[in-house]
Amino acid sequence: QVQLVESGGGLVQPGGSLRLSCAASGGIFSLYILGWNRQAPGKQRELVATITRDGSTNYRESVKGRFTISRDNAKNTVYLQMNSLQPEDTAVYYCTAGNTFWGQGTQVTVSS
Repeated sequence: QVQLVESGGGLVQPGGSLRLSCAASGGIFSLYILGWNRQAPGKQRELVATITRDGSTNYRESVKGRFTISRDNAKNTVYLQMNSLQPEDTAVYYCTAGNTFWGQGTQVTVSS
């Protein structure tokens, strides 16, 4: 079993930045494809970004050029740097490992 704990969410103005972190324990972190998903109120959960074991990344179109996913296998942590945030980025953000293990989520609110 892998336990995931997200942090770094909060309230930010449009155009601002946040960095989400997700710390893992209980498994061999480096083996997994890691991802960030989000769910806005009244909407379906959607995949935001993924990073493979060797560091290859993939992003949904709406966040390309603004968000960056990275991982530190030595620290068992995955990050999501979010820049130029917009109100439509408001959601609960979840990290995943192998699309099997999920964290509890962290709220990101973009509002003036």
